[in-house]
Amino acid sequence: MASHNKVAIVTGAGSGIGKAVALTFLKDGYRVALAGRRKDALEQTVKEAGADGSRAVPVVTDVTRPESVSALFAAAKKSFGRLDVLFNNAGVSAPGIPLEDLSFDQWKTVVDTNLTGMFLCMQEAFRIMKAQDPKGGRIINNGSISAHAPRPFSVA
Repeated sequence: MASHNKVAIVTGAGSGIGKAVALTFLKDGYRVALAGRRKDALEQTVKEAGADGSRAVPVVTDVTRPESVSALFAAAKKSFGRLDVLFNNAGVSAPGIPLEDLSFDQWKTVVDTNLTGMFLCMQEAFRIMKAQDPKGGRIINNGSISAHAPRPFSVA
C-alpha cells in the first residue's frame, strides 16, 4: 500500500517529538489524526505542515480519559476509514523533587498520562486494526530516557 493511503494517529502532536513525528508522517504522504490537549498547538502543527496539513485532522484529546480516547479514534476512523500506525507519545513529567516530597496527585498525573493513556490508545487501536481489511498495523510506544538511565528526582 502506498504511503498516501496510510493513516496514523499521533498523540502529543502539539509539541516536541510528537509534533516532529506528525510533520514527518504528513510529509511522507500519510493522513494523520493529531491528538493533544491544546487546540492552538495542534492547529500550529497543521499550519507548519503547509499543504500537507490538508491531510491532518486535529482532535483535542485527554489521553487520561477513556471517553476522550474513544472520541479520538472514532474521529480518525470517520475521517480516514482505517488506522495503520499509532504513535503513542503523549507524556508529562512531575517536578524534579525528592521522592518523599512528590504528592500522590503529582504521581497519579504522570502515571495516568504516560501509562494509562498509552494503554487506552493501544486498546482502541487494537479494536480498529483487528476489524479493518487488511487487518493489522503498527503501534509505537515512545518512552522516556529515564526508563534506561535513571535521573535524580524523577521517580514518576
